[in-house]
Amino acid sequence: MNNSGNLFSAIPGSLPEELFEELMAGQGIKIERIISKGHASPEGFWYDQPENEWVLVVKGAAKLRLWGEDEPVTLSAGSYINLPAHVKHRVEWTTEEEETIWLAIFY
Repeated sequence: MNNSGNLFSAIPGSLPEELFEELMAGQGIKIERIISKGHASPEGFWYDQPENEWVLVVKGAAKLRLWGEDEPVTLSAGSYINLPAHVKHRVEWTTEEEETIWLAIFY
């Protein structure tokens, strides 16, 4: 089955919370679009995921904090990072001026 769409369409005008949308999943892989606008992880919260995650910032900007690292990783449009399973991380900041659109591939 063919499935098509546009990463820049159907973006709500208001984003009180980050938007997570599964685009495709199957055979050990999941692809997700995440939209942030001024969002960050709650204080003291760390993602600790059982699968690897490769993430690309398509639009906007963000800072990720990786457990044990002194400095956050700054991501802008075109930047990507691979996060191995169980690498604790959190979103420190996303730009408030525009949406940050992430493409996350879990494998």
